[in-house]
Amino acid sequence: MPKTPPRAFTVLARQPLTPHMLRLTLGGEAMRTFPADQASAYIKLVLPREDDTPARMRTYSVRRQREDAIEVDFVLHADGGPAANWARNARPGDIIEIAGPGPVKRVAEDADWYLLVGDMTALPAIAANLERLPPQAVGEVIIEVISEADIQPLTAPPGMRISWRIESHPGRDSEGLLRAVSELAWRPGKAGIWIACEFSAMRRLRRHLLDERGVDKREMYLSSYWKYGASEDGHRLSKREDAERESA
Repeated sequence: MPKTPPRAFTVLARQPLTPHMLRLTLGGEAMRTFPADQASAYIKLVLPREDDTPARMRTYSVRRQREDAIEVDFVLHADGGPAANWARNARPGDIIEIAGPGPVKRVAEDADWYLLVGDMTALPAIAANLERLPPQAVGEVIIEVISEADIQPLTAPPGMRISWRIESHPGRDSEGLLRAVSELAWRPGKAGIWIACEFSAMRRLRRHLLDERGVDKREMYLSSYWKYGASEDGHRLSKREDAERESA
């Protein structure tokens, strides 16, 4: 992520989207220097300090951007982490510092068909990617949500088939998304693949795509956004170790 100083954003509005997802609209003077066209890019929320604890940063995606604000969607769990807890209590007028944005990771534009897969943490970026696809795009979208009530209406080309998978305990079943992808009839031509989910699920999907589907790893975006049972620092360490093993 570029080493730019964090910008101070103001909470402008809050909108519950589903039982487990909340949208905050963040704007103010910070938008004067925030780059344009950053939907699906990742940002780092610098959470307010508690007592003498050091500042904590958490990674989120820009769901949508307009001239005067960005929208950020938060997954809410009963045992949510510090960012989700901050969002749950945030009200218009509150201030949050945000670092970034980092590089925008979008699905390839020159594909013959598309495959987008993720859980609720990836839903904002998947939705942003779908909105950018050409009208003639065809392919598959598989999204894991906590409950049926968490299914959202998405804007997508008519040729993109959207399938929803219910997982009431995110992270416990690391093979759910793998099963859904392995059951797909693989289309001919170059696939535009974009996948983001829990760490163990990501690794299983990667092995399937490389070993069984014969996908070139340079032609897909594959990332883990979190790791079941681990803090963000623990997840970051696991990602680094995994990347080193894959590149060895």
